[in-house]
Amino acid sequence: MESGAIRSMPFVEAEDLPAAGRLMALDVGDRTVGLAVSDPDRRVASPAGTVRRAKRFADTAAMLLAAVDERGAAALVVGLPLDLDGREGRRARQVRQFAVNLMAHRDLAVLMWDERFSTNAVERAMLADDASRRRRRAAKDTLAAVYILQGFLDSLPR
Repeated sequence: MESGAIRSMPFVEAEDLPAAGRLMALDVGDRTVGLAVSDPDRRVASPAGTVRRAKRFADTAAMLLAAVDERGAAALVVGLPLDLDGREGRRARQVRQFAVNLMAHRDLAVLMWDERFSTNAVERAMLADDASRRRRRAAKDTLAAVYILQGFLDSLPR
């Protein structure tokens, strides 16, 4: 699929999200997907674990959709790793395609959110907290999802 075709998929804007319900954020990595979920009032993001990506996308989708159902998420906020200049590079296109593939498994409202600095911000915070390398590796994806979701929640009008 050419890169321009990915952009025509039915991603939503903030005003098009369901009016009520929890939101779930995904931080899509090569091996794992970090998860975060909001409270029903969409004010606070909390960690919701990680899903290890399976060899078959259908298996990964099943695990993610089970997490969506378990937490009662009304929509997804997927972190989009834009390049520093704001352009969509190879990694951003891969994440968009991941979201497109996930939407093929279920009709879900999916919003793409700029997450350029989420992983770096989380790593800096954990280093400042003197977290071990092992603890940083285990928590990075989930905390990046929290960072993504909280950034989106803070952008919502109150």
